Amino acid sequence: MIRVCFTSLCFLVLLQAAVAQRKPNIVLFLVDDMGWQDCSVPFWSEVTPLNRRYHTPNMERLARDGMKFTNAYAAPVCSPSRISLMTGMNAARHRVTNWTLRKNASVDVADSVLAVPAWNVNGMSPVAGTERAVHATPLPILLQDAGYYTIHCGKAHFGAMETPAADPLNIGFNVNVAGHAAGGPGSFLGEQHYGNKGDGPTPPWGVPGLKKYHGTATFLTEALTIEALAALDKPVAEQNPFFLYMSHYAVHVPFAADERFIRKYRDMGLPEPEARYAAMVEGMDKSLGDIMDYLKKKKVDDNTVIIFMSDNGGYSGEGRGGQLYTHNLPLRAGKGSVYEGGIREPMLVKWPGVVKPASVCEQYLVIEDFFPTILGMAGANNKPTVQQVDGKNFIPLLRDASIRDTARALVWHCPNKWLGSDEHGINFRSAIRQGNWKLVYNQKTGTKELYNLQTDIGEQQDVSRRMPEVTQRLSRLLAGKLREYDAQMPTVKKTMKPVPLPDQH
Repeated sequence: MIRVCFTSLCFLVLLQAAVAQRKPNIVLFLVDDMGWQDCSVPFWSEVTPLNRRYHTPNMERLARDGMKFTNAYAAPVCSPSRISLMTGMNAARHRVTNWTLRKNASVDVADSVLAVPAWNVNGMSPVAGTERAVHATPLPILLQDAGYYTIHCGKAHFGAMETPAADPLNIGFNVNVAGHAAGGPGSFLGEQHYGNKGDGPTPPWGVPGLKKYHGTATFLTEALTIEALAALDKPVAEQNPFFLYMSHYAVHVPFAADERFIRKYRDMGLPEPEARYAAMVEGMDKSLGDIMDYLKKKKVDDNTVIIFMSDNGGYSGEGRGGQLYTHNLPLRAGKGSVYEGGIREPMLVKWPGVVKPASVCEQYLVIEDFFPTILGMAGANNKPTVQQVDGKNFIPLLRDASIRDTARALVWHCPNKWLGSDEHGINFRSAIRQGNWKLVYNQKTGTKELYNLQTDIGEQQDVSRRMPEVTQRLSRLLAGKLREYDAQMPTVKKTMKPVPLPDQH
């Protein structure tokens, strides 16, 4: 009898393990500041000169194995995107509308006309009562509850220094490699200790937890990849479903020479900043390939979803080589802007048995959609959250790339001053896309621009005066969404009144 019970118990344990492993492993590969054109995979209808510049064979491999999304969007800067990803909320609702760093401190540049609202400068928080932070149930906690082993590797940037979410372990990760409050590294070079001085971490920019690579020639991207794969050994050996959030600091500033790849770009005659940038892109791509090779070697690739995404458009300001705000062509502008160059991202998804290889989806989606989608992949989409989720599960698109929803509206809201200049669609802007129409609202001037993205992907022809009915309809729709989200607006310093919503101008 005892022998029978023991045998039954063993069988039950094995059955539970088998059931658990039927859940797909999930790798979310997030790149920092990577533009829509910063790769050899064309996300437009034609191959561009930028596609020919960059060398990303593993992105090409992922595109062959999976689905390419040509209309994937994020927020214009990093923290809003990352909080939307982890909460499923639109940035206008969660109110982390600029990048975060120090507790209770705004990073906004002063403006002579408008005052920035009291946005959530402390980011997100898994616990109630954290001041100036959005309280939400984070994605990793829900995945843990669903039986996933959760690994964070790289850039975190979820909460300001000295707040709970500054440490990824507090939002549901079992392992944290090199993640902290800062949104960029002090250096990408092991010779420079990744921005640290002395033995301990040097806040705010010194990357923590990688001391064993200090003084070596190991580029930060490579060090993170090595550590991510080492962390995967445990769940793979235990046949436990895992969630790897591979969140690279690349290709954020400060641009550094990755000596493994830079020579070819210098030989091309690129300006030094562009050669460094291209080499960093290729190093990021090698990381992707190393992860894919590991999954195949461990024989778990057939049960692993890989999602590739960037957190905002490619940086195109001071520090880049050549003419500024041209680095994302044919898209207009770059990081920080609500024009397409600041928000449209390279996105790829591989899901064996679900996604048709080499397929292309043209339906638009946005970063908050990742939250319900990843939970759906994990079989955890019915778990309760303290926040209202705005994102939409895009698993149906993964099963059928031909689906179109032109009624859906995507909203961007930036009541902040990210840079000193208000040009290039940066600072105090809101925008909405519905179908092929996109409206941009300038909060400071009250002006509106209307573009047809199907015929004018570069947003060069403002047709707001020629199409007043469309302009008015989208103005009303945008205003309605902002009211629904209880969005913050800047205040006019002269009158001390909030900036009117777009349907009030």
